[in-house]
Amino acid sequence: QVQLVESGGGLVQTGGSLRLSCAASGRTFSSYAMGWFRQAPGKMREFVARISRAGETTYYADSVKGRFTISRDNAENTVYLQMNSLKPEDTALYYCAADRAALSPARARIAAVYDYWGQGTQVTVSS
Repeated sequence: QVQLVESGGGLVQTGGSLRLSCAASGRTFSSYAMGWFRQAPGKMREFVARISRAGETTYYADSVKGRFTISRDNAENTVYLQMNSLKPEDTALYYCAADRAALSPARARIAAVYDYWGQGTQVTVSS
């Protein structure tokens, strides 16, 4: 069982930056690949980024590639999402998720394959 708690969201102007954190409970954090998803009002939850268990492999949605960076610190049981050059279309509730399996890039983007989810942190980008 893994419990996930996101933090770091807030209100930022276009072009600004935010760093989201997701703290995980338990001693098996390094056994899970971690992902970030987001959901805007009236839209489906969408994949943002994923990082492998040891952090050597990352995947990004095309919409955030080059602007967002996912990283993890297994000693601190935390995964991060550094978000730069933020745009109004990045406004959403951001969730972190944990998954035990090693997935292909295609399957890693599917929310249903993740086992555990946090409660989300709101990111609002003003124009």
